[in-house]
Amino acid sequence: MSMAVVGLLAGMGLGFAGYFGGFGAFLLVAALGAVGFVVGRFLDGDLEPGDLLRSRDRGDRRR
Repeated sequence: MSMAVVGLLAGMGLGFAGYFGGFGAFLLVAALGAVGFVVGRFLDGDLEPGDLLRSRDRGDRRR
């Protein structure tokens, strides 16, 4: 399944949630979709737990 089809299905799901459940349901579906996306990336091996928790390397910048 192409990413365009996945995006279409996600947009349709958010649209249905917003229409039938209101703005609160829209936000809930969007938040749970984002959590599901991150979990899926972890399970596929594309993302490691340290990637989200690691601080940025500032190099030789002065504070």
